[in-house]
Amino acid sequence: MNEEELVQRAADERAAIVAKYRLGRRDGAKIDSWEEPTFEIYHVLDRYGFIHDRNKHYSDERITESAGPAEIKIEREREKKWLKMLSQWNLVSGTEKLKRRVFKGIPNSLRGKAWMQILNLENLRKDQHGKYQEMRELAWKWSPDIRQIDLDVNRTYRDHIMFRERYNSKQQELFNVLGAYSMYNLEIGYCQGMSQIAALLLMYLDEEDAFWALSILVSDKRYNMHGFFIPGFPKLLRYQEHHDKIMHKFLPKLKKHLDKNGVDTGIYTLKWFFQCFLDRIPFRLTLRVWDVYLMIGERVLTAMAYNLLKLHRRKLSSIGMDDILHFLQVHLEKKFEVDDDVAMESLARCLEELRKSKLDYAGLPPPHELPKQAFGIFKEPTFEQKVGRRSMEFSNVEKSARESVILRRDTAAAAALVDSPTQEIAPNGHARHSHDETTLPGSKFSLEQSMDDGSSLLGEGSHRSLAETSITSTADLSVFSSAPRSQAADTHSLDTDQGSGPPTPTPRSPDVLRIYVPSPPTNGDITRPPNLDNKIRILVMDQTPQEENTPLVELASPFQPIDLK
Repeated sequence: MNEEELVQRAADERAAIVAKYRLGRRDGAKIDSWEEPTFEIYHVLDRYGFIHDRNKHYSDERITESAGPAEIKIEREREKKWLKMLSQWNLVSGTEKLKRRVFKGIPNSLRGKAWMQILNLENLRKDQHGKYQEMRELAWKWSPDIRQIDLDVNRTYRDHIMFRERYNSKQQELFNVLGAYSMYNLEIGYCQGMSQIAALLLMYLDEEDAFWALSILVSDKRYNMHGFFIPGFPKLLRYQEHHDKIMHKFLPKLKKHLDKNGVDTGIYTLKWFFQCFLDRIPFRLTLRVWDVYLMIGERVLTAMAYNLLKLHRRKLSSIGMDDILHFLQVHLEKKFEVDDDVAMESLARCLEELRKSKLDYAGLPPPHELPKQAFGIFKEPTFEQKVGRRSMEFSNVEKSARESVILRRDTAAAAALVDSPTQEIAPNGHARHSHDETTLPGSKFSLEQSMDDGSSLLGEGSHRSLAETSITSTADLSVFSSAPRSQAADTHSLDTDQGSGPPTPTPRSPDVLRIYVPSPPTNGDITRPPNLDNKIRILVMDQTPQEENTPLVELASPFQPIDLK
């Protein structure tokens, strides 16, 4: 196909996707069966709108998140106080009284109104009258990120009552907000990870307010999330390095234990910093952290990361790598094991502790983390952007990011090796040398894989996704050193001779790589023949509907028996 035909095909596909969202669920809507997950087995709706399976017999705090009589009474008393504060916002804004009440928790019924006041959305919306509608119209016609946004909307919080039905009003709003922002901030466009943030905002704000709230989070100096989403993700790396400093000073034994087990900071902090702990702690606690985050700003990210590890340091210090990853990435969200009020009081103490040590703030963002282009200025996408053709070369920023991650990882590994000369022995009697990547579930019921932790952080535009069309779990940021994966042509590029048609997702599994390397024979011992644990088991992502069994690759030829007589 020539360039003109490729551009036309991209435009036709974008128009078809936009038409589906504009039609919604009205008569004539055609919704594929795979886009409508069945919920017949779900019987429990928690107070925040998430749907749970009553038949599952696992310990999950989310299922018991209905408020009891005592909690309802406290909530009503807080509602009265908050209604009074909201009516006198100019008098209480910035006061210690407001700060104390935010730490105690904003009543859920008033959370949206409180967030609007904290972010000053009403005034911003008046100042930018008509701009959102302009950006939305431009996105429908021009955004090169529409396909990726469509894929992500279809797998964002599908176990929440607001986003349950395909093309319902909230999915339409989420699609519009993300599309409009992809045209409003051309330096970022759309990056995976933004969909859940926007969805959270839409749970409490209307469509346009959610758009301006997202804009404030990205560009306002109190949050500066711009550096998290631009190519190379420089702010993420800077915050991970700052987190290491905090760990070395306040939790040195735990830091040593994590390094010994190969648990690099990049393994567990990606979603903490990128999305302010979404899907990593119980939702009710996430909301309270977000309340404080919106009021105080980015200092909450470093303090809450420190707080989580401090609260659970004894548990983390007593388990190995596999369990550490599962605990941080899966267990805490289901069963936090610490009362929410206790956790928030601890967060306040951590903020003060870090402030006294001058470690509460990672520092002013360097110029390359800040926006360089004016917002809301339309610029026609390039040919490569229109057809979804991915750049094959790393930028200087991306190369620097890759080197930084590798250096930090190797430094931690070397330090752990010096401090612990003895090797950890695996259950099969062999020394364990490498990461064991856990198979992690996605965000709640979402059709995407978990964002964790470390992924393909290199690329352009919407393809600066955290791993192509779905967010793939890996155990560290060593993917930076794997050029073929990051530089491979986009599987969803329109630069092919075959028509792409509507996206047809297949069940995806996280990349899995398990390696057990036998220790060398000592004292003349004879190494035993390898068992199944001495094999490399690799699960390879397959873009085709057919899925083959995971290949079993032997490390070496089987040992021949030796006659010692």
